[in-house]
Amino acid sequence: MKTYSNTGNKDTRSGFGAGLTVLGQTNENVVALCADLIGSLKMDDFKKNHPERFFQVGIAEANMMGIAAGLTIGGKIPFTGTFANFSTGRVYDQIRQSIAYSDKNVKICASHAGLTLGEDGATHQILEDIGLMKMLPGMTVINTCDYNQTKAATIAIAEHHGPVYLRFGRPAVPNFTPENQVFEIGKAIKLTEGNDVTIVATGHLVWEALEAAKSLHEAGITAEVINIHTIKPLDGEAILKSVRKTGCIVTAEEHNYLGGLGESVSRVLVENHPIPQEFVATKDTFGESGTPEQLMEKYGLNSAAIIEAVKKVIKRK
Repeated sequence: MKTYSNTGNKDTRSGFGAGLTVLGQTNENVVALCADLIGSLKMDDFKKNHPERFFQVGIAEANMMGIAAGLTIGGKIPFTGTFANFSTGRVYDQIRQSIAYSDKNVKICASHAGLTLGEDGATHQILEDIGLMKMLPGMTVINTCDYNQTKAATIAIAEHHGPVYLRFGRPAVPNFTPENQVFEIGKAIKLTEGNDVTIVATGHLVWEALEAAKSLHEAGITAEVINIHTIKPLDGEAILKSVRKTGCIVTAEEHNYLGGLGESVSRVLVENHPIPQEFVATKDTFGESGTPEQLMEKYGLNSAAIIEAVKKVIKRK
């Protein structure tokens, strides 16, 4: 079984900051906007080196989206930055009307997504943002798994024309994907080969899926792990190729099981190749305060939960 090494825990939001730094040096049309969270979004370096291309909007997220939409008319490529909750729920009307409906080339970059925001609690955590954004026509939705992939994705979306939602997180997590990777929007990445079950994971759950696959392998179960970094457009071809071999699937995400990756996968399966599926996700609930590790364990978003789901889905084959 192929194994992956953690080169050191790093937060994915820093990957975004590093990608934005590269874009500042290589793409003069890239501009950045922030809603009073420069440090949290790791936008300091871009602001320092390109002050004429940085806009501090303050605690006015709806206004930030409107300004970003307007900047595209002049050929600029705006990257907006704030927490995922404020990037989506607070400004959904502005995104729908001014960005998505008009097909504006805005990159909505959202940090502190999911339960792993931790101690700030339910009012700042968001577990429904993927659903909100993937339902908007023309919106690309990306949820990266580690620092390296977040940096690569940040650079890549500048070359993609159209609105993008880029989701990443606050805590330091294992950094295990290649340092100089080329990020391809809409192209899933098969991480391990397996014949017994397909595990499709996104974001922070990708590393947990790899850890689960390692334990399952020791128990005689081979799992094919696929990193779905792009939830829309979804790489249905990669999913179908795998499940036609394994005959069952587990989807894993730090998001509500209603409206997230799991439901997108279900649509692909029911339309093409119906098989048993189990969901590792939050079950129609808000979060609460706690450390990221405590919350991931309580809400069943870790390798142990994935192993349990695998054993359950295999019995349903």
